[in-house]
Amino acid sequence: MSSRPEMFEGVDEIWLDGEFVDFEDARIHVLTHALHYGTGVFEGVRCYGTEEGPAIFRWEEHLDRFYDSAKVYDIEIPFSKAELTEATEELIRREELHSCYIRPIAFYGYGPLGLSPGESPVQVALAVWPWGAYLGDEALEEGVDVAVSSWRKYASSQIPTNAKTTGTYVNSVLASQEAKANGYAEAIVLNKAGNVAEGPGENIFLVRDGEIHTTGLAESILDGITRRTAIELAEDMGYVVHDDATISRGELYTADELFFTGTAAEVTPIRSVDDNEIGTGTKGPVTDAVQTAFFDLVESGDREEWFRYL
Repeated sequence: MSSRPEMFEGVDEIWLDGEFVDFEDARIHVLTHALHYGTGVFEGVRCYGTEEGPAIFRWEEHLDRFYDSAKVYDIEIPFSKAELTEATEELIRREELHSCYIRPIAFYGYGPLGLSPGESPVQVALAVWPWGAYLGDEALEEGVDVAVSSWRKYASSQIPTNAKTTGTYVNSVLASQEAKANGYAEAIVLNKAGNVAEGPGENIFLVRDGEIHTTGLAESILDGITRRTAIELAEDMGYVVHDDATISRGELYTADELFFTGTAAEVTPIRSVDDNEIGTGTKGPVTDAVQTAFFDLVESGDREEWFRYL
């Protein structure tokens, strides 16, 4: 077996279908339905090392979205929310992680291999591992250079955009690969109408004249939980937030500030789009305020309702 990717070094166990198994033994059949047709749903969640100890950030909201995504695809998860919560907490304890990334996934497993999953069993897995800044530590301070992708985000009339589905992330993979092949850190994808949707794995925010705009749910975006957090933190600081905005491609180039949000990306400034410098080409004051509020929150654990302590 080939050596593990660096991010998984030191990870000993994975929870699979109700059992804790050795990392190397967490395997599925090559004829698994989801491998061929993308019929799985997943979440990405962070556990932060707060002043009060390890705490999973907005676990209930992520778990609700996990089950809602499954419902869209008629995936009946054979474990309760309480069982998955208990398993996740125990897995973090077993791995002795103070902070980590959490990946729940449910998918149609090995069974009849037609388009309809038929009697294919639903399998569920949980994995945790250490994961720092998704786009790099420097990106959080200096920002990232991005490009508008030639690939469009699918519309909700084609595939549900409110579900976090494994197969649909091929769209994100194409956009991200294209950006990186052309020397950019990340992409921005437009929707079917040609307006801004989001990043491949992030929501996007635009700042203009001191007010904050983020694309609305009707723009073919995922309802990001970090997006919701950023909106609430910004409003608490007194900023006007337009959370149902339609943003044209041209508006990106003339924005005062732009930033991404996401579980992996957290709050990451964007310093250029298609080689057009945004604002002064550095992290702007509004972005800095939202980012600071976010990291202060996850380090302190001040809002108890948003944290599940281990």
